[in-house]
Amino acid sequence: MIHSFALHVPDADLVPEPLDAAQIVSGSPEVTGKVVWESEDGRQVRGIWQITPGVVTDTEADEMFVVLSGSATVEVEDGPTLHVGPGDMAVLREGDRTTWTVHETLRKVYAINL
Repeated sequence: MIHSFALHVPDADLVPEPLDAAQIVSGSPEVTGKVVWESEDGRQVRGIWQITPGVVTDTEADEMFVVLSGSATVEVEDGPTLHVGPGDMAVLREGDRTTWTVHETLRKVYAINL
């Protein structure tokens, strides 16, 4: 059982999460992250994610996130363009195809439902 906890996110140590080369549109973005909680059935995940500048594509899960630092433009195919920076909350729908243009190294906390 995982008990309640607190974590100072700006100082949290993250581990490399290699990007699939097919996702990289431009630049040399690097991703790091850390799962801080996962439900017993693996369908709910909470964590921290960071990406350095560049442009990448992704297919999203059902996710809510809050940006702690950095900035990006997230273009949702057949949907809105989101401009996110510190303090912004965003919601992505499962299956959204996105293009992330990361302007400054972006760190976010997220909650994903699978």
